[in-house]
Amino acid sequence: MAYWLFKTEPDCYSYADLEKDGRTIWDGVANNLALKYMREVHKGDLALVYHTGDEKAAVGICEVVSEPYVDPKLNDPKMVVFDVKPKKKLSKPVTLAQVKAEKALQDFVLVKNARLSVMPVTDQQWKFFAT
Repeated sequence: MAYWLFKTEPDCYSYADLEKDGRTIWDGVANNLALKYMREVHKGDLALVYHTGDEKAAVGICEVVSEPYVDPKLNDPKMVVFDVKPKKKLSKPVTLAQVKAEKALQDFVLVKNARLSVMPVTDQQWKFFAT
């Protein structure tokens, strides 16, 4: 099992929407590096759901419930998606400012390449969010 961070604009689709829906297709990613990471995601992996925009905070955890597959809306083999379901809401959102202030997280992709919408999370980084 691997850990990830998936970004979403909460005005478009929030963690609360995922809880309400129970399952969704994680799509809308066009960046080549983010798509590369999406191809490395596997069923059973866990991900932090991170709200962008004014919030800039991890707010929940989701579970990947499918292997990556070609986006059925686009029918382009380069554009992949996968299905996720909610796992749990974080007891408190973890803001980007908190992450940047944590010395042990300075190598986190979220700090180094904040614009990337899908990124790996190490075991050490995961513990910071999930505890």
